[in-house]
Amino acid sequence: MKIIIVGCGKVGSSLAEQLSSEGHDLTLVDTNPDILNETTNTLDVMTVVGHGASYNVLIEAGIETADLLIAVTASDELNLLCCLTAKKAGNSKTIARVRNPIYNKELSFFKEELGLAMIINPELATATEIARILRFPSAIKIDTFAKGRVEILEFEITRNSKLNNLRLSDLRARFKCDVLICCIQRGDDVIIPVGTTMLYEHDIVSMVAPPKVAAEFFKKAGILAEPVKNTIIVGGGKISYYLAHQLLHMGIHVKIIEQNKKRCEELSELLPEAMIIWGDGTDQNTLLSEGLESCESFVSLTNLDEENIMLSLYVKNQSNAKVITKIKRQNFDVIINKLDLGSIVYPKFITSDRILQYVRAMQNSVGSNVETLYKIVGNKVEALEFRVTDSSPVIGIPLQDLNIRKNILISCINRNGKIIIPKGSDVILPGDTVIVTTTLTGLTDLGKILK
Repeated sequence: MKIIIVGCGKVGSSLAEQLSSEGHDLTLVDTNPDILNETTNTLDVMTVVGHGASYNVLIEAGIETADLLIAVTASDELNLLCCLTAKKAGNSKTIARVRNPIYNKELSFFKEELGLAMIINPELATATEIARILRFPSAIKIDTFAKGRVEILEFEITRNSKLNNLRLSDLRARFKCDVLICCIQRGDDVIIPVGTTMLYEHDIVSMVAPPKVAAEFFKKAGILAEPVKNTIIVGGGKISYYLAHQLLHMGIHVKIIEQNKKRCEELSELLPEAMIIWGDGTDQNTLLSEGLESCESFVSLTNLDEENIMLSLYVKNQSNAKVITKIKRQNFDVIINKLDLGSIVYPKFITSDRILQYVRAMQNSVGSNVETLYKIVGNKVEALEFRVTDSSPVIGIPLQDLNIRKNILISCINRNGKIIIPKGSDVILPGDTVIVTTTLTGLTDLGKILK
């Protein structure tokens, strides 16, 4: 597909890298020529220097023949204007990044009136992911499929875990729960497992299950499954606001530490049920005086990755709190992933994954359609949800008889709201949605899982 990306910041660059690797024809638009030159040194893309909302600039970028325009500049208003100009200048689909909370209740209006294909709010999406994790504090990461009916939960096998040294084929019989282990990270290796695969200490396991079944399994396996009762958030930005709003709705007591007095006053008005502390959240004495040692969860959401990393390391040393760390950059991901930072969230990847999901759906073939896409296990594995149509080549054949490619696992079948954790005798029918986990990238159609 021919895609124009307006804005070459963190999200724009991440999108360009992923979409370019999948063979799309990309044109990047930005007002900064140095950023564009840096991008062309590593990616095979076209660039246009200019203002993305300019009609002439978009014409130069090829908007008249483009399939999709993605506006991810730092300005919400500019992103919306870019999409409006693109609709007038061509016939492309448009996606806008809109971040300001004042627009949050108006997104459906913008989408309908401006004819947008998608509006993405990175801060809201990040907050939602963090809130899901705090609901299951033993999980490192949680992604939802089938409109919330099924989840993929990442968690670590500990030395004393009932799962340690367990063969996967014995899992259901041992715990009497219909769950499926779809992926295992063992050190630097990623495994798409089979029945004979063993689980060992320090494995990072990804499990597929409906939320209630997952909770039941966690309890039977001796894994903490109750939501946290309180949290300390350091940093009072947009993510903190969205997160606090969701946690308060879940009945979780929220304390936000923010060093900007004016922002504290704003948060006090926006979140009257939360406790807003004016202070330096990176100061040890402040954290201890605000009850760090007894808090059940801690979320570091400052604007500096270095501060978030140091805060999380300190908290892990001082308390038993569930720790969540926000990281903006991934330059040193190899080192970061080896640190004990609890759950790590990358807002730019959450945003790019949602957009990539839409792009995959646009290029689907007649047999199926990508409805949901997440990158899991440190972006080494893709979990995709396909909707199956009448012409799919996988219909009506027992899964055990399908000639499925290596490193692909059919992890779940959703049939009219009924969640099926698949066995070899199960079949896929038209209208089903099917979750596939794979170390392969770029799957756009369910039929491509076959050899």
